[in-house]
Amino acid sequence: MISSQDTICALATPNGIGAIGMIRLSGKESWSIASKVFSKSLENAASHTTHFGTILSDNGELVDEVLITVFAEGKSFTGEESAEISCHGSPYIQQQIIQALLKVGGRMAEPGEFTQRAFLNGKMDLSQAEAVADLIASQSKSAHGIALKQLRGGFSNELRDLREQLINFASLIELELDFAEEDVEFADRTQLKKLVSDVLTHIKRLARSFELGNAIKNGVPVAIVGAPNTGKSTLLNQLLGDDRAIVSDIAGTTRDVIEETLNIEGILFRLIDTAGIREGAEEIEAMGIERSLEKIEQASIVLCLADSSSEASISEVLNWVETLSNDHPDKRVFMIANKADLASETTNEGIQISAKNGDNIDALKIMLVDEVKGDFNMASETIVSNARHYDALIKTAVVLEKADNGLETQVTADFVAMDIRQAMYELGTITGDISTDDLLSNIFSKFCIGK
Repeated sequence: MISSQDTICALATPNGIGAIGMIRLSGKESWSIASKVFSKSLENAASHTTHFGTILSDNGELVDEVLITVFAEGKSFTGEESAEISCHGSPYIQQQIIQALLKVGGRMAEPGEFTQRAFLNGKMDLSQAEAVADLIASQSKSAHGIALKQLRGGFSNELRDLREQLINFASLIELELDFAEEDVEFADRTQLKKLVSDVLTHIKRLARSFELGNAIKNGVPVAIVGAPNTGKSTLLNQLLGDDRAIVSDIAGTTRDVIEETLNIEGILFRLIDTAGIREGAEEIEAMGIERSLEKIEQASIVLCLADSSSEASISEVLNWVETLSNDHPDKRVFMIANKADLASETTNEGIQISAKNGDNIDALKIMLVDEVKGDFNMASETIVSNARHYDALIKTAVVLEKADNGLETQVTADFVAMDIRQAMYELGTITGDISTDDLLSNIFSKFCIGK
């Protein structure tokens, strides 16, 4: 998507009936175009002022009473002269106003064009622009916190500092190359190796945080599995605090997958109650079991429920945990010993709970949160949640490892310099210091129209 000098407009609030709707304009003719459909001129208005009046259609009919807030060039979200029209939230009214604006010189905005202009006008870098979309889509406190920190420049400043260190490094190497014939060394190789090693360690930790960031952004899929009558549906209901699933002593009651979301400490978990897994199930139940196995494949965390009052059940589930852990090393698999209130002896295996009575459910919730957070401090550390950023960090780490090995093995400075320049390039693609039209088009086309 290529930016132009057109004045663009779009509905910035959701489609549908509501109390208020807001239509946004941006471009050098925003105030002039708005004035042509408004009952008073905005041409000489002061920035950040709001004006009450009426909107008229092209044939002079009254459309609505509105408030128009104006922003001068350099003082708006996009960095351009802008106006925001607050009208009543009737779809008919909104369309009438937009049509009136289009007839007097406005153009419909493309998806993400407002934010793209903010980036192109230097109001934010590319990672901050992407955070706008993440902030809009955030469904939990943690997702909101990650996006807000990125929008406010936390991630950008961190990358800028790392890139600055690499620039200083490259400058010393390049200086040596200029004086190669004199065999002059401007930098201590030991110090340079430490610098590269420190930056590499930082980059790797940022990349490792993507597992947490991606889970928070998209929700953490948690599959609750086990044999029939081990209390899977009861556990789901207890975690949700609601009777979402039918509970019965009859084996095979849950014949299909039930999915619900649960917010624990600002992290969204997608709980999946599966059909009881057993041999010899009739046709419909067997279809549910097949779907359960598919959900296990998709889950990040698998809770395997055992009946703690049955040694056979505990033994069976321990085998499940071992098999699943071996077959899926990327998943975190846990044994949950349910019905602890009925057990004559307490088993030392797994986490002891009583889904029926609610015993130890809080401890299970804490375990789920701890598993997702790992050793990251979400309050103080940058958490990467964007796949494009993760890819660039991985590429940066690869070339920095080459540079680190080159310094270790006394590779000539020109090869080390090439690796450092490549690392700087990869980091630059995250913030938009390095960008292409195709990249920008791909990113901003995923935004909603009006943002």
